[in-house]
This record gives sequence, structure tokens and C-alpha cells, in this order.
Amino acid sequence: MTDLLKAVVLGIIQGLTEFLPISSSAHLRIFPELFGWGDPGAAFTAVIQIGTELAVLIYFRKDIWRIGSAWVKSLFRPEHRGTLDSRMGWYIIVGSLPIVVLGVLLKDLIERDFRNLWIIGTTLIVMGIVLGVADRVGRTDRPLGRITLKDAVLMGAAQALALIPGVSRSGATISMGRFLGFDREAATRFAFLLAIPAVVGAGIFELKEIPNGHNDFGWGPTITATIVSFVVGYAAIAWLLRYVSTRSYTPFVVYRILLGAGTLILLGAGVLTA
Repeated sequence: MTDLLKAVVLGIIQGLTEFLPISSSAHLRIFPELFGWGDPGAAFTAVIQIGTELAVLIYFRKDIWRIGSAWVKSLFRPEHRGTLDSRMGWYIIVGSLPIVVLGVLLKDLIERDFRNLWIIGTTLIVMGIVLGVADRVGRTDRPLGRITLKDAVLMGAAQALALIPGVSRSGATISMGRFLGFDREAATRFAFLLAIPAVVGAGIFELKEIPNGHNDFGWGPTITATIVSFVVGYAAIAWLLRYVSTRSYTPFVVYRILLGAGTLILLGAGVLTA
């Protein structure tokens, strides 16, 4: 299969899995290995995530504009500093700091050691169980309008765990949100907004690696995968927000455990190489 066709397949996988709490980075590590393509690389994974985040920017454009404009106004006009939108701007900034700082400090570990399939299979199972527990014990009585700085810091810290493939950025953030008592839609919506600075920043940071031989794909396939992930990801956002407004995360929990267990079994059988 040509690199371009591989890129289309990986773009579809990225678009389908980025917003679901099942870890897109785990899927981009496991399935290429199953197909015999090898690891596409951390740089490729980070860059094509820009496509799905562009989908977030467009889907939530009104919310982002409202929050951004209120935050800017609050810098110069005190009367705007107590509004939810201006505070939300600060919450997204503060909540993004843990993953940014750790992402820079742990760059080598992320690109080398953390991509081990034994680790990924284990984190899929463990964080799947965490998501299931959080969804069951969460009080579900807090809308997004009741978020505080403490909540943003805790959800940002949870998001930072997603530097380990298999954790899931949205899954970790949603789990913390549910533990804090936010309803499913509120936890999911904030997870999407919180991911924007981290994912776009990581993608831009890794752009320089694409032509330097640190990944299996060049610019053409990478751009193709990014475009495909944007189209598929946009549809996935709308579907997930509708889904979580009336249903639990149980199917995702079951899927994570099955995928993680399957990965570990295949590793033990020698079908997959860690």
C-alpha cells in the first residue's frame, strides 16, 4: 500500500478516535503495527491532530470567539473580569500548563519509551476502568457554568496524563470532570476546549520533524492524513456531544478494556512487536 493510502487510513482512525475517550494515539500506534506498517512516529501523530483540532475550532467557533473576546476585554476593563467567559479563558490557559510543561520536559520519553505497546495496552485497560468508575460515581449535578479555577487545574493535570499513549486526552479530562461532579456534556465540552492549546501547540512544535527522517511519512501523506482527520473529526464531535447528553460512557469503557487486553495478548503471542 502506498504511503498516501496509508495516510488516508490513519487520518480516518485519527478523526474517529480523537474525541472519543479511547485514545487516538493508542490507535495510531496499535493499528499500523497490526497492518505491518510499523510505528508512524510521534511527530506524524502530533501533526495530524492539528486537523481534528481545526474541527474543534470551527465547531466551537462561537464559544471560542465569545470566550476569547471576553478574556481580552477583561485584561483592560475590570467590569468584564467576573464573567464566566473571561474566567473560562483563564481556566483554559491555566489548565493547559501541565501538559505543555511536561510535554517539553518529557519529549524524549514520549517519543521513545511511552510508545511501547505494553504500556499502551495497560493504560487502555487501567484508564478505561477509571473512566467507568468516574462515570458511575460522578454526581452529575454541576453544569459548566459552575467551573472553578481548582476544577480547571485538576482537569488540566488529568489531561497531562495523555502524554502517555493509551490514556486518552479526552478520557482523562472527562474522568476528572465526572469525579468533580460535572454532567457528561459539560465535562466533554470542557475537555474539547482545554485540548485546543495543547494539541495545536504540540502539532506546530513537531512540524520540524516531518522532513527530517524522524517519522515514516513525508509532507504529502502527513498533509493528506491531517485533512482526512479534520473531515472525519468534525462529524465525530457532533455525534459525541449528542450521545453523551443522554447516555453513559460504558461502551467506551468496554471497548478500551477489550482493545487493551487484545493488545497485551497479541504481544504475548508474538503477533505484535512492542
